[in-house]
Amino acid sequence: MAKYEKRLRGNFDELLGWIHKDISNGSISVSYEDGSTISINDTKMAVRVYERYSMTGGNRVSMNVTVLGVGNELFVSAITSGGSQAVFFKFNTFGEESFLDLFIDSIESYINRK
Repeated sequence: MAKYEKRLRGNFDELLGWIHKDISNGSISVSYEDGSTISINDTKMAVRVYERYSMTGGNRVSMNVTVLGVGNELFVSAITSGGSQAVFFKFNTFGEESFLDLFIDSIESYINRK
């Protein structure tokens, strides 16, 4: 499992679309599995689940993305899982880390977009 979290400022809907575009275009095998979005007063939260094939590991890896927004204050979290072929120990996390890098690159490019 690999995880990345960050606080930033921006537009919730713009960031959500930005992340989705970058992850979806980041690999030919990426699929959007499902998601949920809710708004309560000025707070918005979206959860998205993506999956992709890892050539390195020879298996599929999933990534859960959460975006929380209150006004222009945003918080993002991405957690990857899967990718190991071992029964008792997790020894191959290359696919997870590579998938997470797509998310990190997307967030960094959003922050530096101006």
